[in-house]
Amino acid sequence: MFNSEKLDVWNAAIEYADEVYQVTKPFPADERFGLTSQLRRSAVSVSANIAEGSGRSSKKDFSRFIEIAFGSLMESISHLTVAKRQGYVETDNYQLLYDHAERVGRMLSGLRRSLE
Repeated sequence: MFNSEKLDVWNAAIEYADEVYQVTKPFPADERFGLTSQLRRSAVSVSANIAEGSGRSSKKDFSRFIEIAFGSLMESISHLTVAKRQGYVETDNYQLLYDHAERVGRMLSGLRRSLE
């Protein structure tokens, strides 16, 4: 098992990405290479940056990747908000994802503080 897989925040980020994929499945086909792709990529980037950072040799490097993961999380919320405003995401699904993102964000902030 890799170090990242042992982190609760990595697992929560993976779950968030899974939820994003489920919510974006019914998006219109003409959004496949637009909003759908952007939202999915930013959501997947959260766990990917946590994993990459956990493999770095210093806490400073790991902390930087946690910052990047947080930025990707914020990007995904921005895309999610646009999707909701366009009517692609129902309010319940939006709130579910938003709440999950807030939890991941708190976990990322806690991890970053522990690395400093």
